[in-house]
Amino acid sequence: MRNRTAQFVMAAGMIALNVTTWSPSALADAATDEIAKYREMLADGNPSELVAAQGEELWKVKRGTKNATLEQCDLGLGPGVIKGASAQLPRYFKDTGRVQDLETRLMTCMETLQGIDTKELNKTKWGKGEMEKMEALVAYVVTESNGHKINVDMRPAQMKKMYELGKMAFFYRGGAMDFSCATCHGQPDKRIRLQDLPDLREHKGAAAGWGSWPAYRVSNGQFWTMQHRLNDCYRQQRFPEPIYGSDVTIALSVYLAANGNGGPVLTPGLKR
Repeated sequence: MRNRTAQFVMAAGMIALNVTTWSPSALADAATDEIAKYREMLADGNPSELVAAQGEELWKVKRGTKNATLEQCDLGLGPGVIKGASAQLPRYFKDTGRVQDLETRLMTCMETLQGIDTKELNKTKWGKGEMEKMEALVAYVVTESNGHKINVDMRPAQMKKMYELGKMAFFYRGGAMDFSCATCHGQPDKRIRLQDLPDLREHKGAAAGWGSWPAYRVSNGQFWTMQHRLNDCYRQQRFPEPIYGSDVTIALSVYLAANGNGGPVLTPGLKR
């Protein structure tokens, strides 16, 4: 990992040597190319693999007041079926009467199967304590959908309702900066800090964006779940950060996943 980081730094340095002769757009394109090469170098040893391995152990460990594992957790394809499950989430679950994403569904399984009080997750920082365990479980589950197609069932009325709520949230402007999700992700060919921003209104952009999260963030050395990603988007908009597993985060996920339906699942992704 250290050698790969050094290679990236050297590549960035080579770009910097030519800063006086390159136009800003050419410099940005070159930097983007080098970042892409860095991601490619890391792809064979994505650090998410280690997080997923921890998640697999947690899946099979007896925990909670019921001293049970998660091996009978139903993520939508039947008890214990993980392969391809996250590619079909969020979805409407009749047993809870709710549309749930992967994380809120895992919370249901932890509560019903293991007797774990998941309210504690709202009191825990990202990457710490019970939240770190949730992140590991997510990494394990999404790895089992890598290479599948996004296949969110939009037939239930509850899913259609959540899609419309998610669309409303996506375009809602507010906060100190008067931003919305669409401010960054509502136009084609947009970029910030040398990072390409997919147009999440359209199929191509939504498939690329939704299909590559959850992901490992190289810049801070952490695995981020989709809930974490959405939370940070709100933080950057200077909005109040949403409650973990709240309806607005699930609605946004439905909107993104439905727009990306049919696209490839490339999880866990690798981000700058």
